[in-house]
Amino acid sequence: MLHRTIAATGLLLLTFTVLSPQTARDTKPQPASELVVSAGPLDRHHTLVAFNLPEVTGPLVLRDAAGTRLHLQVEADGRAWFVLPDLKAGTQRAYRLERVTPGTPADAVVAATRGDVIDFTWEGRPVVSYQGGPGTLPAADIKPIFQRGGYLHPVRTPSGRIVTDDYPEDHRHHHGVWFAWTKTQFEGREPDFWNVGDGKGRVEFEAVERTWNGPVHAGVRAKHRYVDLTSGSPKVVLNELWETRVFAVGRAPRPYFVFDVDVRQTVTAAPLHLPQYHYGGIGVRRAREFRGAANAAFLSSEGKDRSNGHATRARWCHMSGRVSAQIAGLAILGHPSNVRAPEPTRIHPTDPFVCSAPSQLGAWQIAAGTAHSARYRFIVFDGPADPREIDRIWADYAHPPAVTVTQGPRG
Repeated sequence: MLHRTIAATGLLLLTFTVLSPQTARDTKPQPASELVVSAGPLDRHHTLVAFNLPEVTGPLVLRDAAGTRLHLQVEADGRAWFVLPDLKAGTQRAYRLERVTPGTPADAVVAATRGDVIDFTWEGRPVVSYQGGPGTLPAADIKPIFQRGGYLHPVRTPSGRIVTDDYPEDHRHHHGVWFAWTKTQFEGREPDFWNVGDGKGRVEFEAVERTWNGPVHAGVRAKHRYVDLTSGSPKVVLNELWETRVFAVGRAPRPYFVFDVDVRQTVTAAPLHLPQYHYGGIGVRRAREFRGAANAAFLSSEGKDRSNGHATRARWCHMSGRVSAQIAGLAILGHPSNVRAPEPTRIHPTDPFVCSAPSQLGAWQIAAGTAHSARYRFIVFDGPADPREIDRIWADYAHPPAVTVTQGPRG
């Protein structure tokens, strides 16, 4: 027999055994039974860890040498998640995988469908809602052309304060957390999927593929389509797979909520050209109480604010303001795998709006037959920005602990 270790997916070292042909015929594949987590160069605290766990199904828990048990959530594709409580830089910890009775532990994070809306709660507290279908316009004076679905709103802090807005009076096309491209070229035309009031393009909700609950995260996977309205008849330009996960993390010492937005876009036929432009991509519209230059505070990972942060590149950007007389805020963290990361930031001079805009750095394109992926993590706090804490969470997101998985003993 020969033991071998290989790197896989950038997160996982997978240990397996190479058997002789006769032994391989007589032995069935064994599931993983142990894993070792390596902190790497960072101190870890309440860190989300994801890794590949093939040929294993749940429900499962992890148990360390001291008997501490952690919930482990394994997805259908073998992606496994858990929350690492604490681990000092340069150290490791081993865990055994143990099966538990189906139905336990109870799901901590829940996605509940309410008509076209999916509401996410963690331990009964509302976190965020996904607006699927276009729903009902919130005011009679809003033109039907602005109606859309496929975005997140409202986003709440742990105390329940809402920190996003939807269909604001000055920008009816802004919707909580949403994604759209602005200045584009497709087959010689120039559809605009952001400024939908111009009638040149729109983003449509197509379907929810699935939702799920779990002890570590709940989520939704949905399909959207970008429709060109400049060609005489509507034409689908690209298809978007939108995935949101809401996590069971953020209890102490200062409570916060965490959710991810992962977007994967594929062009249907010709390439989608994206000329240089100062916004377009993922946008975040904060609460209407933040309107006005004096009512919102911006802070980026590079120490920039509203006065000097626009068009600068940043790993994360936080904005806060007063909601019901108390300060509350939300930070958007960009993953280093994103196109042109760290992405340039659009900070509006007076409105509570921020956008991660790769097109600021010049023209680019999503080629036919290829996929464009973008990943973001959101942190929602009560109180002002804590840059050290946001830096810590970003570092965990960008540079997670390494995981080594070992197969069980042969019988």
